[in-house]
Amino acid sequence: MRPPTPENDAIGVAREPAPVPCPPDVLVLLLDPDLPLPAYALPGDAGADIVTSVDVDLGPGERATVPTGIALAVPEGYAAFLHPRSGLAARHGVTLVNAPGTIDSGYRGEVTVIMINTDLAQSVSLRRGDRIAQLVIQRVERAAFRSVPALPRSERGSGGHGSTGGFRSASPGGVR
Repeated sequence: MRPPTPENDAIGVAREPAPVPCPPDVLVLLLDPDLPLPAYALPGDAGADIVTSVDVDLGPGERATVPTGIALAVPEGYAAFLHPRSGLAARHGVTLVNAPGTIDSGYRGEVTVIMINTDLAQSVSLRRGDRIAQLVIQRVERAAFRSVPALPRSERGSGGHGSTGGFRSASPGGVR
């Protein structure tokens, strides 16, 4: 018997290679044809960069709804999620107010990004064409919601925000 490898199973029988899934087609309407399509910066990136279609100045603590110059047709069974760009957050304190922002498959309007400058001292200037968010496309399920008289027990129970500990200064005596 041959030892198992990626090409054979535990008893040495050759197995079929796993099918490579086709990525979903997301249709993009360029409302501003001078701006780029959403694009992945590097192989393996989960988020495609999207840009601002206008110049925006965010003062300390200010927020703005920023247009991107694109509209999407996300396939049924998928949703698009807007995530902050880590560089904007780390260097300038700029993030998204409703992160992640959800774009449902039925929405056909312009994608806008609700941004906030969390820095309380410095303004941030974004220029037309600057990358402002990442667009992540994910498969989503529609749940069936049922009313019940009581929920089944779980280990966590009704413990909510911070109930599992892990933040030393949050509780007297250290980590729980």
